[in-house]
Amino acid sequence: MRRDRYDTRGHYDLDAWKVARDLVKAIYLLTQSFPRVGLFGLAIQMRRAAVSIPSNIAEGAARRGTREFAQFLNVARGSLSELETQLLIASDLAYVNVNDPVFGLTNRLARLLTGLPGSSASSTSRPADSAAPRRLRSPPA
Repeated sequence: MRRDRYDTRGHYDLDAWKVARDLVKAIYLLTQSFPRVGLFGLAIQMRRAAVSIPSNIAEGAARRGTREFAQFLNVARGSLSELETQLLIASDLAYVNVNDPVFGLTNRLARLLTGLPGSSASSTSRPADSAAPRRLRSPPA
């Protein structure tokens, strides 16, 4: 990654932001191989959801308070859930194999988002089982 005058910003040090950027790249590469009909619907939605994740992590990290950061992490987590659903739909349509490494990347990112300070999923006010990392499951055969 190119380091320049922006490298003092807090999100540059967050592993979740780095993995989210890797996920964006993986989604763009993956959707390039979608059939032409899929490029203008599902692929665009997947790309938008993917780009939303690191964008919200960065915006949240730029905020002053933990509550604001948590709000943006929740939006990022929502975009990740949206993307996971779209990946499963792409799998249902045989556009992507459920063994594709992108599924592992989404699982890793979900764990990282859950572990960030200010994350509502790591808050003590939620039941213990809801703070557990999510695992994207393969669709039933």
